[in-house]
Amino acid sequence: GAEHGYVPPDTTGLKSVREVQCDVRALTPAVPQASWAVAWWMKRHHEKLAALKANPPEVVFLGDSITHFWDSTGRPVFEANFTQAPYRAISLGFSGDRTEHVLWRILHGELDGYQAKAVVLMIGTNNTGHLPFYQEPPSDTVLGIRKILSLIREKQPQAKIILHPIFPRGADRNDSCRLRNDVVNRAIRPSADGKDVLWCDLADEFLDQDGKLPKELFPDLLHPNAKGYEKWA
Repeated sequence: GAEHGYVPPDTTGLKSVREVQCDVRALTPAVPQASWAVAWWMKRHHEKLAALKANPPEVVFLGDSITHFWDSTGRPVFEANFTQAPYRAISLGFSGDRTEHVLWRILHGELDGYQAKAVVLMIGTNNTGHLPFYQEPPSDTVLGIRKILSLIREKQPQAKIILHPIFPRGADRNDSCRLRNDVVNRAIRPSADGKDVLWCDLADEFLDQDGKLPKELFPDLLHPNAKGYEKWA
């Protein structure tokens, strides 16, 4: 109702009963139970823990499949831009992850034992894309992202956090998932103070002048191809 003059109440510093009781799915650390994830998810987690110990990174990319595919579709771009000094980056993206899965990973070692200079975070599109609105309104996704930011600050207090809004998805501005993500993005924008948390919005790099997401960059209207990863880099 903003277009009709509605101004939401200031709830800064307040926690809902659901949040306090941890009834919010997006806030409850969890391992994914989907059959397609069980075979590889925990294995990847342990592989990443070993990689972090063997080669402590300066930059960490944290997120879902869009980040995960730095290891495949975007690998040549990643290696050309981020794997060498001064970045020595690692991708801690896991396909299908929602905020609750990233919270579990952070609480089980993925930000422990090293000191990064920067953590690049993008998460949330699976919260809105996998779950219907009644199971997860955008406000819950926002709570999950804010909790992740808090844990990053706790685990890596010296690191700058580069916070991406959820990347555009769907063909155009009317896509239902994009609309939900836009609500999330507006809500998390104030978390970037311009000092410790930096806002990095690439929507203008991806979308055309009509707000359409070109398949030349995002063939499935969700994941970048190699050209899309070049834009991101």
